[in-house]
Order: sequence, then C-alpha cells, then structure tokens
Amino acid sequence: MKLSKAVKACRIDKPEHFRLADHDPSERFGLSTDIDDVKPILADAIARLEKLQQDLYADGRWAVLIVLQGMDAAGKDGVIKHVMSGVNPQGCDVHSFKAPTAEERDHDFLWRIAKVLPGRGTIGIFNRSHYEEVLAVRVHPKMLAAEKLPPGDTSKTIWKHRFKDICAFERRLARNGTVILKFHLRISKEEQRRRFLARLDEPAKRWKFSMNDIAERGRWDDYMAAYEDMIRETSTDYAPWYVVPADHKHVAWLVVSAAIIGVLEKLSPRPPKISGAKLKELKATEQALRAEAPRQAKDKNDKT
Repeated sequence: MKLSKAVKACRIDKPEHFRLADHDPSERFGLSTDIDDVKPILADAIARLEKLQQDLYADGRWAVLIVLQGMDAAGKDGVIKHVMSGVNPQGCDVHSFKAPTAEERDHDFLWRIAKVLPGRGTIGIFNRSHYEEVLAVRVHPKMLAAEKLPPGDTSKTIWKHRFKDICAFERRLARNGTVILKFHLRISKEEQRRRFLARLDEPAKRWKFSMNDIAERGRWDDYMAAYEDMIRETSTDYAPWYVVPADHKHVAWLVVSAAIIGVLEKLSPRPPKISGAKLKELKATEQALRAEAPRQAKDKNDKT
C-alpha cells in the first residue's frame, strides 16, 4: 500500500462511526518489519519535509500545529526525533505538557495551550496537549476536583462541554491560518509491556520508566474508552485525528511524516517574490557588493 493510502486509512473522516477496535495497532500497510528496509523512504520524507518547512517559514502565512497523543511508550518522542530530524530548529517548537501548575489551574484549561501556539511560518509540536483534559482528567476524577471549577457542570455534561470548547478553539485557529494535525499513536497493551521491559533491561533507558506508568497501565480500558469518545467527538474536517498504528515504530514515523508532507504540499508555501522597486534596490546592492571585491580577486578575474 502506498503511504498516501495508509494516511487516508488512518484519518478519521467519519467520526460518528469511529471504533478504536477497528484500528489494528500492529498494521504495517505492506511495509517491511525491518527498519533498514524503509530507511531510504524515511530519508526522502525527512528531506521533503525540510524543504517544505523552509518554504513555510519564508512564506509566513500559515502555522502548523501537530498534536501527539498516546499511551506511555507509544513512541511520541520517537516520532519527534525521527520525523522532524531535518527541520530547522528556528522554525519548530516542541512543548511537552505535564500536570498543570497552580497558576495554570487558576485559568481555564485552554489557557496554557494558547500561550505556546505556533506563530505564522512555524511548526509547533505538542507532546501531549489540551486533550489530556478529556483523557487523564477523565480517567482520574481527583484531577478534575483539583481544578476548582464553579458549580454547574456535572460528570455527565462536562466532557461534552469540553469537547465543544476544544472544537471551537481549533476552529478559530484554523480560520486564522493554523493547520492542525492530530495523531493518536495506537499501541497494543502487549507491545507496551515489551517496551517497558526493554526500558528496565537497558540502564541508559531506565530513567524513562516511572512507577506511575504501571498505575496508568492498570487503567488501560478506561483510557481506551476515553480515547474512543475523544476522537469521535473532536475529529473534524479542519482538525482531523489520525489513528496511527504504533506497534512498529518505523511504520508510525512514515505515516506521520507522509500526513504532514501531504498537508504542507496542499498549502504549497512559497517564498515571497521580489519585484519592482525592491528588486531594483536589491540588484543595485548586489552590484555595490561585487564592486567591493578585493583587488587580488579582481585581477584574477580580469586575467581569466
């Protein structure tokens, strides 16, 4: 299967019919299980993304927001490391959202998100995001109680309201030039177990492991239900969700990169054209700079 077809298979265009169980976390879309076999494909994608990001930065009309959500060990850090490896750091910002601070809890749940949105010409990556407010907070009611919300919403209504708030927030961003791509890296419980064991077996990776990871794993079914509801309620034409199989890390890298490239190519960003008086000014400047060439260089050019 071509990567464009894989991206289409992952994109949730009919969220009302969405079922998480319909998306196999071990799907490979015909790609090899050997990462070495797909390295040339990934290298090409990185090069294409590098050029598109340069044009996006020079064009300066759009911002791109990439949201990464997934269970622990789903590969969010790996996607950032491998897919965005060729992007100029000046045009890309990564933000990882952890538990809200006291100051952040004193504001609405989107406040801390709005502060770090990407500007025009740049790519912003959220490693976890505002969606934690309908995932972790939903699975852990004590987190919601800590937000000190005024009376009104109940446990039966607050999630619907938050879904609506998120959709309205993202619609406003889209209308003002922010392109939004949201990726749920879907990992199986068994693959998560293997990756946890790999972290424990390798001393250099043990720092990544937390006992809280095991506690969250114990709530797997609650998280799957929350993810399914979240995607069903917030995948829109202006901010779609992509459910990306992540049991094979390189498959996730290729699908995510192909989705980003596809969207950027549709934007077709271009550096601004210089013409008229500005072009004449630049040509005059060029001539003046050339005239400053050292005498030795001039003599050498004259001889040739």
